[in-house]
Amino acid sequence: MKKIFYVILILLIFSFFLKNENNPIIPENSIRFRIIANSNNTVDQNTKLQIKKELEQKFFPLLENTTTIQESRKIIKDNESVIKNTLNSYNIPYTINYGQNYFPAKEYKGVNYEEGNYESLVISLGEAKGNNWWCVMYPPLCLLESNADDYEEVEYKFFIQEIISKLTS
Repeated sequence: MKKIFYVILILLIFSFFLKNENNPIIPENSIRFRIIANSNNTVDQNTKLQIKKELEQKFFPLLENTTTIQESRKIIKDNESVIKNTLNSYNIPYTINYGQNYFPAKEYKGVNYEEGNYESLVISLGEAKGNNWWCVMYPPLCLLESNADDYEEVEYKFFIQEIISKLTS
């Protein structure tokens, strides 16, 4: 009888997660990071990716041990020169905007992220008419992907889903 009760309870919890599976994984209290390429031509897209890689090496380590959003905000503001020095080496016009910035709706790895204005650091290269790259600086989700040994797909798992899978297999 107890086993049936637990199975029903787990199924109810699981159904709740299924209904909300399109909710963003990004916490509400977060700081996003976005680099918008000048255009979609190969040179501009490669430049965007080179800047991303260089900032992963120079800037992201400053944030990897942050524990609060306030601490992350201070590090971002206090180290804007690291970003500017990196961008200046590319000889391309740019703007840096830290604050509330618009993000279009996006689906990424099966998760829908709603459009809206989010606290973020946005780097716009040149005319900023190209595809963008983005991640989350706080909590340091960018660091999870940049520190990975390879860049293959990251798989997100839910604890309840794993329990149900074990019970039903």
